[in-house]
Amino acid sequence: MKYSISEVAKKLDLTAYTLRYYDKEGLMPFVERTPNGTRVFKESDIDALKIIECLKSTGMPIKEIKNFIDWCSDGDSTLQERYDMFLERKTSVEEQMEELKKTMELIEHKCSYYKTALDAGTEDIHKTNKIGNF
Repeated sequence: MKYSISEVAKKLDLTAYTLRYYDKEGLMPFVERTPNGTRVFKESDIDALKIIECLKSTGMPIKEIKNFIDWCSDGDSTLQERYDMFLERKTSVEEQMEELKKTMELIEHKCSYYKTALDAGTEDIHKTNKIGNF
């Protein structure tokens, strides 16, 4: 099945502008074009875009994503680089998750703090400043 840029944008919850930007930055060398220059996407292109979005969500800069796309185009000679890159991304995401766990602990504490204060009708039971403690 073939898709237009607007269909792909809708399917991936992106804008057509974002997809054009990705193309301009060299992240979509795999996308075919009609003789008049219209982009035509295949299912495998959508899968590749999902990987690009995944990498972007980890905080990876567009330039590094472009390196990954180039490595994919280079074939088997870059398997080690691609593997190392995903190991690095895994470590980065694990660190982000740890930070988010700490953030969640603080938020849960503050929810409990304010629930107790609400139930008592005052913060005075906590014997802390108005910001509270952790």
